Amino acid sequence: MSERRVTMADVAREAGVSPTTASFALSGRTDMRISDASRERVLEAARQLGYRPNVTARSLRTKSTQTIGFVSDRITTTPFAGDVIRGAMEAARERDNLLFITEAGGDRAAESSLVHALLDRQVDAVIYATMFTRYVTPPKELFGRRVVLLNCLAPGFDAPSVIPDELEAGRDAARALLAAGHTQGIWAIGGHQAVPATPEGIIAGNERMRGLEEVLREGGARLDGVIECDWDTLDGYREVSVLLAAGTRPRALVCLADRVSFGAYQALAEAGLSVPGDVSVISFDDQDIASVLRPALTTLKLPHYQLGRLAVELILRGGPLDPIVHRVPMPLRERSSLGAPAGN
Repeated sequence: MSERRVTMADVAREAGVSPTTASFALSGRTDMRISDASRERVLEAARQLGYRPNVTARSLRTKSTQTIGFVSDRITTTPFAGDVIRGAMEAARERDNLLFITEAGGDRAAESSLVHALLDRQVDAVIYATMFTRYVTPPKELFGRRVVLLNCLAPGFDAPSVIPDELEAGRDAARALLAAGHTQGIWAIGGHQAVPATPEGIIAGNERMRGLEEVLREGGARLDGVIECDWDTLDGYREVSVLLAAGTRPRALVCLADRVSFGAYQALAEAGLSVPGDVSVISFDDQDIASVLRPALTTLKLPHYQLGRLAVELILRGGPLDPIVHRVPMPLRERSSLGAPAGN
């Protein structure tokens, strides 16, 4: 037989007060005249008895279930999921909220079904998230609801977006190059990711490149070349190998993702070139392996934890959710792969 749930009446009886007094004390109400001694007796009785408020009853009174829905395309199956979800869950838990995490796998019908299921459970708000920053059309069921877009943008949709500050990250990469003395012989590997699958580039690539070129230009420097390719290790290896085989000797490589850097390291090593003695390397993302590469990779960190946390914090601040874009900084992780230009 299950243990009987402790009720507010039990707490009132233990504290020697009326159920009304116990209710006001436990809810934190300050607009009723309750003595400090009575309030403390109620709180102590609740602690002693292990009282937990009835969430269903409270939601009827407050019009809030203290629950948040989290719908993503495929975040939970990626290496980045842990920090995004951990940030969201910790922010929710600090305010006694529960996070319902679901994933549609890119299936629009499944996405709509999941949103319906969350709304049927009367969640207070929904976080609509994507694995990488892109433009989206949220499910029609979310229009008019309390929503925060996480790692995506939806022009015309009345909700705030939380995204990494890729533009400033590109600027910071350029500042780091200039501070190390690099003004020429700089190549960008990966570029905007303007490849057949995404001929116009992707948001992260376009913004990283724009910030990079802007600050280099202001510093009297420029890119010697931009190589467009997929952001993976094999492409990084292939493109840097081809570049070196053609007789080009870069002084610095800006790899648009850490996976590209891993391939670049291998190509440079096979050509007998050292990092950063012969060629400096700077990158983006700060994947786990970046800090254990030798030399350790200088990179701009994707703020996964902060993204998830801010999405929940915006919801729990109360008041209207203004449809503005919140850009979360990408901190520079200064390690050993960036040095002065060879020959200096």
